[in-house]
Amino acid sequence: MADQSQQPSFGIQRVYMKDASLEVPNAPQIFLEQEPPAVEVQLDVGDTALGGGMYEVTVTATVTTRVKDMVAFLVEIKQGGIFEIRGVPDEQIEPLLGIVCPNIVFPYLRANVADFVTRAGFPPIHLAEINFEAFFQQRKAAQVQQTQGVGAGLVNANGLPVQ
Repeated sequence: MADQSQQPSFGIQRVYMKDASLEVPNAPQIFLEQEPPAVEVQLDVGDTALGGGMYEVTVTATVTTRVKDMVAFLVEIKQGGIFEIRGVPDEQIEPLLGIVCPNIVFPYLRANVADFVTRAGFPPIHLAEINFEAFFQQRKAAQVQQTQGVGAGLVNANGLPVQ
C-alpha cells in the first residue's frame, strides 16, 4: 500500500488582494478630456515558499493611462494566492508556481483592476488574457542570459572589462 504522504497533491488555500493603489492625479480636469487614453500594462509574477508545502504566488499588474501628456489614472494591484503543493517532484514545483498558480490568480486580478478603474469614474480596463507558460519561459531565458552575463564578467560600452 502506497504512503499517502507521497501522493502528489495540489490545493488552493486562499486567493486574496494583497495590495492595491489607485491614483487619479489630474482629476477633475482629466474627466473633461475627449481623447481616448493610451494604456500601458506591466505585469509581474512572484512566489515565496511559506514552509510545510505552502507557497504564496502573487501576480501584480500596473496599469497607467495617459491622455496627451497627462496621467489619467494609475492603478496597481497585487493579487495573491496561497497554494498547498505536496509530493510533487522538485523540478515540477517551479512550473507549477510560475504557470499554473498565476493562471488561477489572474482572473481575480483582472476583475479587481476593472472594478477599481470603474470606481474611479473611468470605463473599465479589461486586461487581455496572459499566456503564463510563455511568460514563464521568457523569464527563465532572461535569468539564463543574466547568469551567463555575470559569469562572463561585466563589460563597459567599449567592450572592456569593468573592474
